Amino acid sequence: MTRVVSIYLPDLATDRIRRADPGIPVEQAVAVIARSGSKRWVSAVDAPARKAGLRVGMPAAKAQALFQGLMMIDADPIADAAALERIALWALTIYSPIVAVDGTDGLVLDTDGADHLQGGEEPMLTRIANQFRAKGLTARVAIADTWGAAHACARAITRETVIVPRGEIVRAVEKLPLSLLRLSPKIVDDLRVLGFQTIGELANTPRAPLALRFGPELGRRIDQMLGRTSEPIEPVRSPEWIEVTRQFAEPIGAAETINKYVGRLVVELVDELQRKGLGVRRTDLIVEKVDGTRQAIRAGTAKPARDVTWLTKLFKDRTEKIEPGFGIERLTLVAVMSEPLEEEQRSSSLVEEQVDDITPLIDILGNRGSRVYRVAPVASDVPERSVQRIAAAAEPTSDTWVHEWKRPVRLLHKPDLIEVMALMPDHPPVWFSWRGKRRRVKCADGPERVYGEWWVRTSELDAVRDYFVVEDDAGERYWIFRCGDGVDAGTGSHKWFLHGIFA
Repeated sequence: MTRVVSIYLPDLATDRIRRADPGIPVEQAVAVIARSGSKRWVSAVDAPARKAGLRVGMPAAKAQALFQGLMMIDADPIADAAALERIALWALTIYSPIVAVDGTDGLVLDTDGADHLQGGEEPMLTRIANQFRAKGLTARVAIADTWGAAHACARAITRETVIVPRGEIVRAVEKLPLSLLRLSPKIVDDLRVLGFQTIGELANTPRAPLALRFGPELGRRIDQMLGRTSEPIEPVRSPEWIEVTRQFAEPIGAAETINKYVGRLVVELVDELQRKGLGVRRTDLIVEKVDGTRQAIRAGTAKPARDVTWLTKLFKDRTEKIEPGFGIERLTLVAVMSEPLEEEQRSSSLVEEQVDDITPLIDILGNRGSRVYRVAPVASDVPERSVQRIAAAAEPTSDTWVHEWKRPVRLLHKPDLIEVMALMPDHPPVWFSWRGKRRRVKCADGPERVYGEWWVRTSELDAVRDYFVVEDDAGERYWIFRCGDGVDAGTGSHKWFLHGIFA
């Protein structure tokens, strides 16, 4: 069953303004003012403005009187629409091959088959909300069986993420207001005059009298929300993307036929890529069915590629997931991400030693949902910061570890508080007691000062001042932190923690 994600951006206008001008203080209240002739009113407000009592629809003069330091900016619907389209294109490359703009303040995604790649629906929604927040965008995310239900839940519930279980649309939307049914404001006002307040009341009313008065739109919206009528999502497209399409006079459905035409589309796509000197990194196959629904398959490569055989194999390995239903009437292949790719001459194995290329293996694992990456060294004496993730097919890095900086090979999950005796506050320990055993320090290296922000796996530590590498009588070496408030009037003003053990 199809699952649809709705992303609601309630503060799109103010978030766009803040992203365009990072110098605006966080506590500064911002209001967007719309005009119609001589009338001016508030069309959007951010969180500080709402906290001050400003609301959408309020006259601009009243808003200015309520908050003297209010930053008032003229509305720009064209810029807001362009920003929303850019966000949709970005979301398409990250989350799903089928993404569309939902009104003027949201996006809709068809995530059928994509949730398992991210550990389930809840981790997927949490990741979406976190990534939008990291980009300075306020977002509420909901998932349901239909576009209408996800749209309504994302706008009705104030939680950041909402999950409507499969088959429970009616229970989730029956008490929601009529304004979330995506009807014109006039129809909603007329329905309220008749006494209707919630979607459930309207859905349980005989359809014929309502259709005579309001037309077929009312019934269509109810059926779409409850899943009785399909509502296809028309994905956004960028004019820079390379796209090839095959339309069928008679619907197809056999697996062999689908694979045959997918292979032909790959040939056409590679020809276009070669003419432009590009290689594809991410390709989407959009399957349009007779009943108006769509299904998508995404294939990615670790490096830019335009090898017909390999790209065809990546799709043929996954076409078994296509459900043709009553038949497929169109196949579209889109190069969503492409990069320059120059022709290169391969030397003979008789002249130079052949290097095994593991890119195909990376592609296979990546398209199965595995996160494939390499680990590269980072110059840091902090073990947690001494490595970083890089792309699996990235070029070899020249960074190396600084061998003069000692790093323990084993870190405790949580640093242990230890008892220490030191001759002077800045001197290394003479002995320490850890896990019930007293150890005499034979030799020590330190102290090494700690600068800037320091991260350790505990909330009990005060400001970390420095650390020591000590060796006991048994030849074991340990990594010890000294923490304190900056008072050097004896060891009693400090706390000592053992955090790591050397090999």
